[in-house]
Amino acid sequence: MRVGVIIPAYNEAERIGATIQAVQSLPEVNEVLVVDDGSTDDTTSESLRAGARVVWHQRNYGKGQALRTGFQSIQSDIVVVVDADMGEGACEIRKLIQPVMEGVSDLTIAAFPPPEGKNGFGLVKGLAVWGIRRLTGFVASSPLSGQRAFRKEIISRLSLSDGYGAEVAMTIDVLRAGFRVSEVPVAMYNREYGRTLRGFLHRGRQFVHVLRALAERWEDSGEMPSAEEPTSSWR
Repeated sequence: MRVGVIIPAYNEAERIGATIQAVQSLPEVNEVLVVDDGSTDDTTSESLRAGARVVWHQRNYGKGQALRTGFQSIQSDIVVVVDADMGEGACEIRKLIQPVMEGVSDLTIAAFPPPEGKNGFGLVKGLAVWGIRRLTGFVASSPLSGQRAFRKEIISRLSLSDGYGAEVAMTIDVLRAGFRVSEVPVAMYNREYGRTLRGFLHRGRQFVHVLRALAERWEDSGEMPSAEEPTSSWR
C-alpha cells in the first residue's frame, strides 16, 4: 500500500525542510505533499528544495481548508497528516503508519509526552476531551494532536471544521462512522507558546474553533449538551 504525507504549512520556511526530510527518510512513505496555506515567507521554495510536491493557496484560509486541499490532491492509499514544525521528530509518524498498514486501526493519533514547561490551563484540551466523550463515548488523551494516519476511504466520511477545530471534528466524524481509532505514544513535541500574550491569544482562538466544531456536531445529532461539567479532563 502506498503511503502519502500531507503537511499543511503557513509561514514555516525555517522548519519545513527538516520536516520533509524526516518523513522522506521513512521507507514506507511514497508521497510528500505540502499545502502552503498562503505563506508570505519562503515556505513553498523551501518545500520544493526539499523534494516535496506543493499545492499553494493564494491567501491564508486556515488549517481546515488546507486539509481539504491536501485530501483532494493526495494519491496514496494511506494518508498521514503532519504539522510543518515537527522537524526531525516527524520520523516518529512511522509508529502511526504501522497499525493502519497492518489493519489494526483505521485512524491513529499521535499521543505526545507531557510538555516540559507550563503552557495554558488545559481549557482547550479539556473542552475537546469532554466534547468527544459526550458525542462518541471515546476518551481521548490527545484530542488536539495534528499528527494522524488513516485509510484514504475515511476522507469521504469527513466534514472538516475550519481552523483549529479540524482535528476534533475529524475524530468525532470517524468514530461516528464506525471506524476504529487508537492513540499511539510518540516522541514528538508541539511548539510551545507558554503563558505569554501570544500563547493566550493562540489558545483563545483554539477554544472558539473547537467549541464551534462541537456545536456543529451536536446540531447534526439533534442532541444538546447537559449541564454536566468535565472533571479531571480540565486539569
